[in-house]
Amino acid sequence: MDVALAILLALAGGAVGGLLGVGGGILFVPALAILLGNDQLEAEATSLLVIVPMAIVGTWRQHRHGNVDLREGATIGLLAIPGVVAGVVVANALPERALELGFAALCVIVAVRLLQRGLAEPDDRDREDDATVAG
Repeated sequence: MDVALAILLALAGGAVGGLLGVGGGILFVPALAILLGNDQLEAEATSLLVIVPMAIVGTWRQHRHGNVDLREGATIGLLAIPGVVAGVVVANALPERALELGFAALCVIVAVRLLQRGLAEPDDRDREDDATVAG
C-alpha cells in the first residue's frame, strides 16, 4: 500500500465525511478498489472498519452543536444490525462483478437524487421535506 496515497485518502474521506455526512463508503470503497488495488469485497469490508472512528468523532462533534438525535440514531443503529449481517452473507456469496455493479448503481442513484434536491427551488425542497416527514 502506498502510504502517502493512504494518508491523502484518509484526510479526504474525513473531510468529506465531516462536511457532508458521507465519505466513508462513497469515497473509500472506490479509492481502495481503484487506487490501492483492493478487490471490491475487501474494499467494502475495510471501508466499514474505517467508518467507525470517523462516525464516533463526527457524532461527538455534531452532538456538541446539538445536531444529533441520540434516541433515533440508537434505534436505527440497533435495527440495522440484522441487515448488516444479512448483507455480509449476501456480499460474500455474490461474484465481485455483481458487487462492483451494485455499488456503482447505488452511487449513480444517490448522485441523481442529490442533484435533484440541490437543483430544486427552495420552496420545492421545503414541500419535499414536509412530504418526507409526513410520509
